[in-house]
Amino acid sequence: MLAHVLRRLIVWVPSVLLVMLGVYALAFYGAGDPIKLIFLRAPGDVAYDPVKIEAIRVEAGLDRPFLVQFFSYIGNLLQGNFGNSLTSGRSVWAMVSAAAPVSGALGLMTILVTALVAVPLGMVAGLRQNSRLDYFILGTAVALWAIPAYVAGPLLMVLLLMVLPDGAVPYGWGGIFSVKLILPLIVLSFQPIALILRQTRAAVIEVMSEDYVRTARAKGVPEIVVALRHILRPVLTPVVTQLGLIMITIVNGAIFVELVFGLPGLGRLTVQALINNDYPVILAVTLIGSFLVMASNLLVDLLYPLLDPRAADVKGS
Repeated sequence: MLAHVLRRLIVWVPSVLLVMLGVYALAFYGAGDPIKLIFLRAPGDVAYDPVKIEAIRVEAGLDRPFLVQFFSYIGNLLQGNFGNSLTSGRSVWAMVSAAAPVSGALGLMTILVTALVAVPLGMVAGLRQNSRLDYFILGTAVALWAIPAYVAGPLLMVLLLMVLPDGAVPYGWGGIFSVKLILPLIVLSFQPIALILRQTRAAVIEVMSEDYVRTARAKGVPEIVVALRHILRPVLTPVVTQLGLIMITIVNGAIFVELVFGLPGLGRLTVQALINNDYPVILAVTLIGSFLVMASNLLVDLLYPLLDPRAADVKGS
């Protein structure tokens, strides 16, 4: 197992470097010089001074060639230095450390809610295949999948502003157990629930055709025991795979959800950094997002042998 983990980490290091290289290239050749943009967005009483702008660029190291800047940034990362924000001058690590717990709590709660809601409903839909209940559950999943977070969030916020009195609309961050987290959690869970529900239903229908399930039913084993003992475990193998993959959906959706509901997480920090062309912050958030996706995939690989021992045999051979 340890050797497998090490092999995956060795493969992922070049992947992270390629992601960082691509993002750095987009930032370097993208929307223009960030120092000039900062001056252009400044109040009207701030004079546009090319000499001062060039001095700031030299101080920030932005006058150097692209590859020199990139490898210098990688070297600083290896020393734990994420640099400073170009707009505020604050430490990027301090900014990320303040925002990461909010996004982390939102992401973990989303995965938990998705698993607790989607897996049981998918089991029920698969066991009642082609029934009215199955059609209702599946139709609801399709409807949820069709509503992206950047649409559901603003619509729900507008609806609440029309219905609730002033000051009653939950907005901002109050902790992981605050009622303010309920609405962002619901919006962010729409598409993951739809994906896992449909995956679970399809897996249940496939497993029910297996000989050992038919044998258990022929022996008179109660349906609830058949579902929990003979069907659930093999169903969880593909479902866990999808739970790892929805991390990408959660990371993307968090950008819009945090912006709409005023959560001080990495999503809102990303939007602010993109607006201000704050390269160090953009790169730090990209690195964290890549790490989360890779870590979720690694966790799936580690859980596979526990759910299906045959997977361990295949990897070991």
